[in-house]
Amino acid sequence: MDHSHLLDLEKQARRQGSGLTAGDLVGYWQLNTVWPKGRNQADAFNGWLLRRIGACLEISEGVSDGLQLRNAVSLAGLTLQFTGPGHLNGRQPLLKFRFERVELTLGGLMLLKRDLPAPQSGGEPFFALISRNTEGWLAARGKGGGLALWTLRD
Repeated sequence: MDHSHLLDLEKQARRQGSGLTAGDLVGYWQLNTVWPKGRNQADAFNGWLLRRIGACLEISEGVSDGLQLRNAVSLAGLTLQFTGPGHLNGRQPLLKFRFERVELTLGGLMLLKRDLPAPQSGGEPFFALISRNTEGWLAARGKGGGLALWTLRD
């Protein structure tokens, strides 16, 4: 996916909305490419590293029209994951979320399981959703300004 094409799609989403709904987001998304804030070139090393450690965002239906998110990385049987609720807000829309729990597992052995404090009001992370296509990719800009492209895995 070309960076300039994503920027065009982002401008369109800001003006007219992306049209994305919660159902469009449900799936297992593997991080593919990352463009740091203010850069037109993808960060090849970070993209490679995040793919190698299986960086993923799993989105499922939650309760009362909400979503449930799981953000995880895995390496050699060691998995670090954050889980919590999310919801869509606004016309673009924003996928706002908060992680309520962190877990570290090795195989089937739970090494760490902790509840996380709620972020301050207005401090929750979000993704400004840009576009999703039928070929199986999702593009969004994070709260920190970076642009990310995920691919849908079966």
